[in-house]
Amino acid sequence: MSSDPNCIFCKIVAGQIPSRKVHEDEELLVFHDINPWAPVHVLIVPRVHVASLAATGPEHEALLGRMLTLAPKLMQQLGVTNGFRVVVNTGRDGGQEVDHLHVHVMGGPRPWLKG
Repeated sequence: MSSDPNCIFCKIVAGQIPSRKVHEDEELLVFHDINPWAPVHVLIVPRVHVASLAATGPEHEALLGRMLTLAPKLMQQLGVTNGFRVVVNTGRDGGQEVDHLHVHVMGGPRPWLKG
């Protein structure tokens, strides 16, 4: 499995940095964002290091599908019943702050801090 020793999300996946886990399996780790924009704000992170959505290819199709289909299940488990937002920031100009592919899933009553 590919990882980057300097990547904060790789360190979280490896258990070197604590997180408030929501879900984990062989391919994905999901945890609460430390700077949430909404009442419920989790990050879906692949265990394998992929720098961004722009770095994905056909070999990542199943992984990307799992990330997106997991989002509604998690929101339901977390009590979000009136809709949620899924965001994938890609590259610096796209607002990506951590160079490890991740999906923001945000929900809960409005108004939200951002977005």
